[in-house]
Amino acid sequence: MAQQHKGLIARMLEGKERSEEYARSTLPTNRFQLFWDIFKGSFGKIVKCNLLMLLFFLPTIVIILFGGLYRDIDLYPFGSNLTIGYPATPDIQGLSELLTFQSDNVMFGGIAITSFIAAVGLAGGMYVVRNMVWTEGIFVTNDFWRGVKLNYKNALQTALFFSVILLVCKTVINSANLSLVTAALPQWQEAWMKMSIVVSYVIIAVAAMISFWMIALGVNYVQSFFTMLKNAALITIGSLPQTVFFSVIAIAPFLLLLVNSSFLMTWAFVILILFAFTWALLVWLDFAQWLFDKYINPKIEGAKVNRGIYGKEGADEAMESQAQLEYKRILLSQGKSQLVARPIKPIDDSLQVYDLLTAKALM
Repeated sequence: MAQQHKGLIARMLEGKERSEEYARSTLPTNRFQLFWDIFKGSFGKIVKCNLLMLLFFLPTIVIILFGGLYRDIDLYPFGSNLTIGYPATPDIQGLSELLTFQSDNVMFGGIAITSFIAAVGLAGGMYVVRNMVWTEGIFVTNDFWRGVKLNYKNALQTALFFSVILLVCKTVINSANLSLVTAALPQWQEAWMKMSIVVSYVIIAVAAMISFWMIALGVNYVQSFFTMLKNAALITIGSLPQTVFFSVIAIAPFLLLLVNSSFLMTWAFVILILFAFTWALLVWLDFAQWLFDKYINPKIEGAKVNRGIYGKEGADEAMESQAQLEYKRILLSQGKSQLVARPIKPIDDSLQVYDLLTAKALM
């Protein structure tokens, strides 16, 4: 069908917003643009999803707050001069480390127990955010509970994996610190204790990155726990620089809580309530989708690639029928219609995930 050229007056009256070229130019062409489109255009949904997640993370947050408070109370006398003028205490060497050891065991053990509740929020949140990254129609509350039903097992496995490793490594660290203070160790044993502390912190960092990949794999592909763990470890090693960078970006709102500034901590709590959890998932799943589209999805038969991304070259149009192309042009020419503004989900509400076992290699 021949293209109809409009006159100058018609183009001035319509404006560029109704033109096909302008509508196409506003579509995201990469994951970075898609991220900001989602964050700016769906901020209300992001806040709602974050509040739902925060509700189920509250027990874990309470455990952390009380654990930190309990430690501060225990350690307070050892950093003050309250004992001046009182009878000398026989020997308190190592008592501070012992109290830290006991309080950390209680706190990190409590985190492992409350992860059963936190996994509910994680399962629902990662499903909602994954659908955002896929640019599917989002109904936050309905999708959240559907995500809990579909992904609770994977979320719980991930939460327990990290919380148990965190508990074990902190126990090793505190035991080493206690031994260094209370025992007269040979030089080689002292070096071994210090090395165990460093290795434990490295294991915690690596386990955190693996856990991020377990979230992304669990919400995108069908696989067993050990397969998911193995694949997450392989991806972490294979994309270590990118994984470290995007992990830091994802947890940046939580790192503000560690800054010794009342002003920044106030803003950190506001961010925590509004979008911190959703931000972390959005940053990570958007990055993960880029990596999956580049290395994994092309190797899985039937898997969709570049969900939510508009190709500049229009290569995908060659694979579509003329009726589909005409339907797209009508939608684009209408600008932001009610159909575009209010997403309509399919009746069966089915979003397909793929079995990662069918892929021969991850990278």
